[in-house]
Amino acid sequence: MAVANTTKISWRLQEFEAHSSSVSCLALGRSSGRLLATGGGDCRVNIWAVSKANCIMSLTGHKNPVECVQFNTSEEQVVAGSQSGSIRVWDLEAAKILRTLMGHKSSITSLGFHPFGDFLASSSMDTNIKLWDVRRRGYVFRYKGHTEAVRSLAFSPDGKWLASASDDSTVKLWDLTQGKMITEFKSHTAPVNIIQFHPNEYLLASGSSDRTIKLWDLEKFTMIGSLEGDTTPVRSVFFSSDGSCLYSGATDSLRIFGWEPDRCFDVVPVGWGKVSDLAVCNQQLIGVSHQLSSVSSYVVDLKRVKKNGGSVIRGIIQDNQPLAEPRDAKGSALRRSYERPTTTCSSQRVKRRSDADRRSPEGERRSPSEDEADEKLSSAEIHNAEDFKEIFQPKNAISRTPPKVSEPFPAPPEDETISAIGRQLKDTISAFPEKQQAPPLASSTPVQRVEPTVVSFAKRPTPSAVVPASPPPQPPVSTARSKPKIILSCRNEPIGLNVADFLPSSPNNRGGALSDDEALSQLKKGHDTMCVMLRSRHKNLETVRSVWVREDIKSALDAAVSMNDLSIVVDILNIINLQPSLWRLDLCTTTLPQIDQLLHSKYESYIQTGCTSLKLIMKHFWTLISETLKATPSVGVDITREERHQKCRAICKQLKNLSNLVENKALQVGRHGSAFRELQLLMAPLDDSL
Repeated sequence: MAVANTTKISWRLQEFEAHSSSVSCLALGRSSGRLLATGGGDCRVNIWAVSKANCIMSLTGHKNPVECVQFNTSEEQVVAGSQSGSIRVWDLEAAKILRTLMGHKSSITSLGFHPFGDFLASSSMDTNIKLWDVRRRGYVFRYKGHTEAVRSLAFSPDGKWLASASDDSTVKLWDLTQGKMITEFKSHTAPVNIIQFHPNEYLLASGSSDRTIKLWDLEKFTMIGSLEGDTTPVRSVFFSSDGSCLYSGATDSLRIFGWEPDRCFDVVPVGWGKVSDLAVCNQQLIGVSHQLSSVSSYVVDLKRVKKNGGSVIRGIIQDNQPLAEPRDAKGSALRRSYERPTTTCSSQRVKRRSDADRRSPEGERRSPSEDEADEKLSSAEIHNAEDFKEIFQPKNAISRTPPKVSEPFPAPPEDETISAIGRQLKDTISAFPEKQQAPPLASSTPVQRVEPTVVSFAKRPTPSAVVPASPPPQPPVSTARSKPKIILSCRNEPIGLNVADFLPSSPNNRGGALSDDEALSQLKKGHDTMCVMLRSRHKNLETVRSVWVREDIKSALDAAVSMNDLSIVVDILNIINLQPSLWRLDLCTTTLPQIDQLLHSKYESYIQTGCTSLKLIMKHFWTLISETLKATPSVGVDITREERHQKCRAICKQLKNLSNLVENKALQVGRHGSAFRELQLLMAPLDDSL
């Protein structure tokens, strides 16, 4: 499916729950722009296909929260660094861990793969930068010089240099083979968050919290430009593939910059919040951000943004011919271009030099048996075998069918529907010229959205992928849609509104078009009912809040349950789920019957809330419940102990009933199935309980 005809420049592609706890880092695959890795407080690394909500695979092994994650150039490997300073590298094609690297003493802040060698760079809160040979244990070089945490690392395209950006407001350039600093740039006045090499020329860009982007000439080691205009800290920068412009991601905005002279070509408002990473795919820029446990992805159509000043005219423009692109974009370069090596001979110098420097300092070395035991604990759980085979199928596998051509991410389908409705209404008005022409309803009428078609993509699309021709036009509205079993929490279509009510009854009978009053009455259907429901819900929430303030959370939850309104219970559980310290054993007896109703609900948000509450109960209270039930009877009368024993027995009985439901729902496919399978593992000890 080609991109829909839309007037939008940017739109949100999807939003999904990526981890069972807060997401701490994420990274896009720069080669395809269609792979996403996320790391979270649950110590896992999850791999996703952009625009799909199902996790492809989950990588385990870290014992502390994952703080940094990165793909290699070919997207065949992924590396993750944890809060403790450990680094793990996974082979995605083989679905196994490749190497565990120990050496940093504090949290990992940045990671980067060498563009063609088997080397990896890492930085930490300990201010050190280390270069690793992935094929061996122990680091090759240690680079010292920064006085505060290093936030970003980048290898030059020719693989000879490493650039680092730090909270000390400096950018340093390192020679990999000699293991020493080449130069230091000090013009920023705040922490430097991101750095990026120009793809062709000796040019480096750095984005900082001082809301500027500095451009550095790597031949003369001077600043050649300072791009200003961002109103918030610059978090991501990305050169276009031809190097003609620079994309800057700040809070809720994208800016397209040029230099020499410094200028801003375009500003695109995007609601991505604090964007964490950028990539380009099929003339679309992909931006991803995270908040709590959810991840959002956004698309900017680069064909609709200005990427040059339009002041330079090349050649003679003919009126009857389109303006041709320049044949060689690199020919006008003012600086030297990188020499891309065809072999990895240069890496041999690093390896020969490293023999004397391989030994890690005292306290960082581990025995081979410890490393092997640690790597055995790491695993890769494949959740979606079909996507895994399609994306990570080994390169040497022979395919008898041609590879699929990657297609652009679809634009919001409601725009296509609105334009189709507008065209039909225009035809209706033109058929009756004697009537007064009213404003088209499509401009202000909310319409039912059509679900987007999930688009498959090749394993690693190349920049030369051709956009397929648009399919034949589809009907603007599908009146025979099957009702979904689960109502998604991220839906953005109105329930109960039929777009066909606003269209003529048939093409041959155009007199059936609704008047303005009739259309307005259709829009107001259910409005009064909805207002009554919302007022009632607000009143109930105020009541629960007053009970919570006056008494305690247990009384507030009992009041919410007595109202016989599951939405109120969901609101209260969402609050206490964010603060596990509020949970007590008394809450479990009240909550578990409500969780049973939530897990049977048709609303996705209710199911998610129920699963989260059940996970917290199992994690925080099962040990107490089990020990209480297995404890030997005490001598004498202990009323408090007897009450606790009765509560634990009642909770255990309720949990056993829920375990049967969880076991049945664990057979489902997709995100719900994954959540219930995780619950099934947590509830496995119930089988051995009394």
